[in-house]
Amino acid sequence: MPSHERFYRLVAQIPLGRVATYGQIAELAGMPGRARQVGYALAHSPTDIDLPWHRVINAKGQVSPRNGSGFHHMQRAMLESEGVVFDGDRIDMKRHLWRPHT
Repeated sequence: MPSHERFYRLVAQIPLGRVATYGQIAELAGMPGRARQVGYALAHSPTDIDLPWHRVINAKGQVSPRNGSGFHHMQRAMLESEGVVFDGDRIDMKRHLWRPHT
């Protein structure tokens, strides 16, 4: 299975009110150290799949800004609408980090 599809399957499992990091998704996909590849895959995901891309954040517990697009503001709003709590610009990872049963 191509790596992008592995990433998409994992991201699709992140439940409402939870987040995962790019690195966590890479590791769960059997590709540790490939966090940037996860970001690239999400940025180029097919529009015909319903993927909760907004639930994937950086290792600091933050929404990663995108160059000039404003998507990071939308991502934060989407997370907050799902009950994800921010302290400043960071997410409460103890409360919201997804821990899949693998």
